[in-house]
Amino acid sequence: MHRLGLLVLLALWPLSFATGAAAQYPDHPIRMIVPQAAGSSTDTLARVIAAALSEDLNQQVVVDDRPGGALTLGLDLAAKSPPDGYTLHGPIGALAITTHLVAPLPYDVERDFTPIALVSRGQLLLAVSPATPFHSARSLIDYAKANPGKLLNASSSNGSPGHVGGELFKFMTDTQIVHVPYKGGAPAINDLIAGRVQLMFESLSSIAPFARSGAVRALAVSGDHRSPGFADLPTVAEAGVPGYSAPTWAGVIAPAGVPQSIVEALNAVINRAIHAPAMTQFYATTGDETAGGTPKEFASLIASDSKKWGEVIERAGIKFE
Repeated sequence: MHRLGLLVLLALWPLSFATGAAAQYPDHPIRMIVPQAAGSSTDTLARVIAAALSEDLNQQVVVDDRPGGALTLGLDLAAKSPPDGYTLHGPIGALAITTHLVAPLPYDVERDFTPIALVSRGQLLLAVSPATPFHSARSLIDYAKANPGKLLNASSSNGSPGHVGGELFKFMTDTQIVHVPYKGGAPAINDLIAGRVQLMFESLSSIAPFARSGAVRALAVSGDHRSPGFADLPTVAEAGVPGYSAPTWAGVIAPAGVPQSIVEALNAVINRAIHAPAMTQFYATTGDETAGGTPKEFASLIASDSKKWGEVIERAGIKFE
């Protein structure tokens, strides 16, 4: 899964043009639409990258949380914005997962969006409540097999990376675990801490502080390699589920039709911003990793991940509750 996980949409106010030549770009504030609730991994990353972009662009970037519709409301708003805006996208669910779960979609990913740049690569953390007896993924799997339907698996929302990552885990371990979707990562994590749910797959960018403090118990990370921020934690594959892979990523997209000159300018700004001190500190804290690259490379990633997750969703029979 590929970051799978984060959903942030950036939509610019209309650009104004001076007589005979374009005014300095951008010449007024930028609105960043986040299609998940405050406190989610997408919202967290959006606020850090928004600050870095604001400094580089010398314009304020305002975060606007718009959760709902299994992550589609914010994307739809961005798709229908004038082609002079940004979309900062965190969870892979928005582009490569939800497209296979929601029908009909109010937008077409290939037709209605322009990829700008990949911001980061990350992972989900498999965490359990400290009220549980589980200290390894293996003990969790063994209990789930012996007690079908007894465990509750929280996620930040239907169609989120954590939702699909959990469903993939259930499919590959042949276990029955009940999915409990929330309206954002923060309330889900709170219930995990309190023991009202037993486990959760959540992006490192939102759950890492709770794992470091011991408020939740970290068991494994979801990617193909160990996280730099949690080097002692095994991957889910190492912990007993061979072949499991659910990395996440976050990127910036824009409505289709944005002029190529603006796409190139934004790509350059983002590739600079992700190396800003605040972003470097953010990656070090969460365990995420710097990405970057060209719009074409990001478009290829979206396409390949969409194919992968479409096959996983069909094979696993994943459905919204």
